Amino acid sequence: MRPQINLRAAARQAMIDRGFRPDFGPEVEAEVAVLRRGTDPAPAPDARDLRNLLWSSIDEVESRDLDQIEVAEPLSGGETRVRVAIADVDSRVHAGSAIDAHAAWNTTSVYTGVAIFPMLPEELSTDLTSLGEGVDRRAMVIDLVVAADGTTRSHDVYPALVRNHAKLDYDAIGAWLEEEGPAPAKVAASADLPAQLRVQDAAAQALRARRYERGALPLETIEARAEMDGETVKGLVVKPKNRARQLIEDFMVAANVAMAAFLEEHHSPWIGRVVRIPQRWGRIVDLAQQLGDELPLEPSARALAEFLDRQHAKDPLRYPDLSLAVVKLLGSGDYVLQKPGQPNEGHFGLAVDDYTHSTAPNRRYADLVTQRLLKGVLAGGGPPYDDSALSAIALRCTEREDEANRVERQVQKQAAAVLLADRVGASFDGLVTGASPKGTWVRILRPPVEGRVMRGEEGLDVGDKVRVRLIGTDPVRGFIDFARD
Repeated sequence: MRPQINLRAAARQAMIDRGFRPDFGPEVEAEVAVLRRGTDPAPAPDARDLRNLLWSSIDEVESRDLDQIEVAEPLSGGETRVRVAIADVDSRVHAGSAIDAHAAWNTTSVYTGVAIFPMLPEELSTDLTSLGEGVDRRAMVIDLVVAADGTTRSHDVYPALVRNHAKLDYDAIGAWLEEEGPAPAKVAASADLPAQLRVQDAAAQALRARRYERGALPLETIEARAEMDGETVKGLVVKPKNRARQLIEDFMVAANVAMAAFLEEHHSPWIGRVVRIPQRWGRIVDLAQQLGDELPLEPSARALAEFLDRQHAKDPLRYPDLSLAVVKLLGSGDYVLQKPGQPNEGHFGLAVDDYTHSTAPNRRYADLVTQRLLKGVLAGGGPPYDDSALSAIALRCTEREDEANRVERQVQKQAAAVLLADRVGASFDGLVTGASPKGTWVRILRPPVEGRVMRGEEGLDVGDKVRVRLIGTDPVRGFIDFARD
């Protein structure tokens, strides 16, 4: 019999333990009440009316906090005009407000699988500042012209009034694009939407191919979320990548690169997203040698990308394991202050020099701040934050993101500990995902969970494949303990 634990209560406690504020205070609720009673903010005087374009969103089927919608238009010479509209969250969440203060404290929405802790009150993130279907919304549009070879010919950013004409979901659109499922009802009922989505898909594939040519890493990791039936854990669900998820990822990356370039070109500071040259490159080289391949002794994103491509072709089934090992060895990303005209460390995983986060202002505070910096440029004034404030925001966003990841892992481990409680003594194939003086961790495949190696961990390092035996679980503390077989 599986142990009983209130995972939603456990998730909330994990938030508190990690320094988050899971609940909105009375000052926030009072501001939300005023916004709910008020009228929609008027569009900016120079906003373009783009409501007639066939905008659509693709997200999780249950998502209502929609930050981004897309539309594409074929041009002559094989070029495509791609527009990505980002919810104008700043028009509702003003700097210095109680809502803003709460967002600045948490800096991110936290998705634990059993409960969501939104950065903004749901009345905003899933309604007033969401690009929901069938409503007129203010947005900031990132406008790109993409060539047939995936290069971006031009970019612009401007305010607009938009309307989401179809809320679509990853799984249904992905199956349709890959010809493994029928057209979803909204697609089948539209005369123009099928062709529109095909144009988007083609542009996204060109962008992705070009990104990989530059040396972006084609990583493919497994992410599992707890599946609940009321208060009972039914299992862990893995969301596989498909063409629809890749489409949105490709547009998001292109939009964030364009936003960074736009701010740089207009001499504005901005918050960069950097993934530095990996300090553990030597271990990545060792992994390649174990697989009968070679990498240069000096870090090279292009060489690593080519190695990953070869391994994906050689062993696609185990490729997510290799991707996970590389992700762990690359290290996490950081937010940093970027000043115009000054060199930066770039994003090693994407093989770009200038990158920011701008496409999820309902969910990430860095993106909301980027939106305010953009508005400062468009208004012709100075930035709304000085360098000291931006540095502090960047540091806070990095620190909170790391803690959010810890909360999510903690709750996932608690759910997994419930599932595995009756399998103590069973053996599993695993992959070492962490090795330090603090301990050694391994991830097993079925179910896809991570635990600590308590016995026999000597000599193990990240990326090693190992056979382990489950020796104990503690759902309350989220402990899953293994011994090396």
